[in-house]
Amino acid sequence: MIELVGNMHIHTLYSDGTATHREIAEAAARAGLNWIIVTDHNIWVKGVAGYYDNLLLLVGEEVHDCRRVPQANHLLVYGADCELATLAADPQAVIDAARERGALTFLAHPLEYASRVAGEDALSWENWDVTGYTGIEIWNYMSEFKARIKTKLHAFWYAYFPTAGICGPFGPALELWDRLGASGQRVVGIGGADAHGISYSMGLLRRTLFPYEYLFRAVNTHVLAEAPLTGDLVTDQSIILDALRSGRAWVGCDVLGSTRGFQFEARSGVDRVTVGSEIRRAGAVTLEVTLPLPGDIQLIYSGQIVARSSGQTLKFLVTEPGPYRVQVYRGGKGWIFSNPIFVV
Repeated sequence: MIELVGNMHIHTLYSDGTATHREIAEAAARAGLNWIIVTDHNIWVKGVAGYYDNLLLLVGEEVHDCRRVPQANHLLVYGADCELATLAADPQAVIDAARERGALTFLAHPLEYASRVAGEDALSWENWDVTGYTGIEIWNYMSEFKARIKTKLHAFWYAYFPTAGICGPFGPALELWDRLGASGQRVVGIGGADAHGISYSMGLLRRTLFPYEYLFRAVNTHVLAEAPLTGDLVTDQSIILDALRSGRAWVGCDVLGSTRGFQFEARSGVDRVTVGSEIRRAGAVTLEVTLPLPGDIQLIYSGQIVARSSGQTLKFLVTEPGPYRVQVYRGGKGWIFSNPIFVV
């Protein structure tokens, strides 16, 4: 497997961002990413996807009904390669149309909290009767920031010391993800910056909150691809989307220490699989975690911690079927959140 690091929730000048596709690609390259997916609000921009030097830029869309009051149900669409905002009033119709085109759909910031300081409402997901979506955004950097600022001084403190305010995915979002998994659904978890590059001011103080490049060093989605990128747009889009579709991915807060090299594997008999895969029990199943740096490792089953270790490794035998995922904290902050391995 080839590890490729990317960010998949980004806005440009075509919606409410502040930079061009090229400028964003250059920022992502400086941050060391391999790929990004731009997701402007209710517009799919044709003709800008491709390679910017060695950085693969793909174009998706964040679809939502602008006429809905209050706002809700923001859906990230990847790989449709066409405009789907005309269906925004019916989230199920968007999901169905995307699936017909072989595209992926993720519920963006499914659990949000309003910010009185930022003057922004919560943009949670409300239509939980929808089916057929690929996954949910378990960690959205800007949603977390919005929820944690209590005053304007908090906002400016975090603008200058951003890692001070970011702690990890919301607990209820992780609980939701675990409930969906326990019910038998295969729901892929992703993370993203929700990057806009917007500047804020208070008196004489003015600062970009937060720059694209910083956000691309923070909450990213790491995928395990079955083949290296080739330099061909169509081929490489399929490589990235196939990894995401299969859940061969984890969310890493790389600003706390690079999560490149993280491993979560399962062994049973002669079979050995990695994150996002299914393994059939031949007796007990051995789950193994290896970290690139020390952290507090937690193995999660049905929403409960069933094993934990401090350091760089964890090994644990399981016999119960179901999804097992890993979460790791570093310095008390969320660092790694893996998709499950499914024991059957």
